[in-house]
Amino acid sequence: MKKFRVWLTALLLAVGSGLLAPGPASADPYCGLVWGSLAKVEPALSQAPVTNVRTGQHYCFDRLVIDLNGPVGGYTVRYVPQVTQDGSGLPVPLRGQAFLQVTAHAPAYDGNGKPTYDPANPNELSDVSGYQTFRQVAWAGSFEGYSSLGLGVRARLPFRVFTLAGPDTGSRLVVDVAHFW
Repeated sequence: MKKFRVWLTALLLAVGSGLLAPGPASADPYCGLVWGSLAKVEPALSQAPVTNVRTGQHYCFDRLVIDLNGPVGGYTVRYVPQVTQDGSGLPVPLRGQAFLQVTAHAPAYDGNGKPTYDPANPNELSDVSGYQTFRQVAWAGSFEGYSSLGLGVRARLPFRVFTLAGPDTGSRLVVDVAHFW
């Protein structure tokens, strides 16, 4: 019994002094992502027209890509209560619990007013069924040199926006939305 008391006393002293205490709790960001959910804006304009919209799935995020026929100028990407159409301001109905209004500061028509991007179904630009975060991608129009679309997502999740050069003389506006916080 004496040995038990000695071991118990030693154990209690070790715990009390912090020698056997667990380390502080720390949570790494999901997949190492440190993005936020506030608006991302680059104010520059571009004459490079929008030519395509596509999506993809990645391990930690879902991706939206807007292709342009020339260098990307600027963009505005932000969570909104309701995505609205360019020009008219009419609501764009979207599936999801949160909505990103994605605006490329570039037209979707050429210098003669001919459309460079004219989706067959403006309400479903890409089939995102089975995506972890995306719920719907819809066209909101192109007006006075700005082209917008609505991105319905399952929750207000962190996102990032960046641009890539290419292919060839074109460029891409990329929006990644994380699967989790």
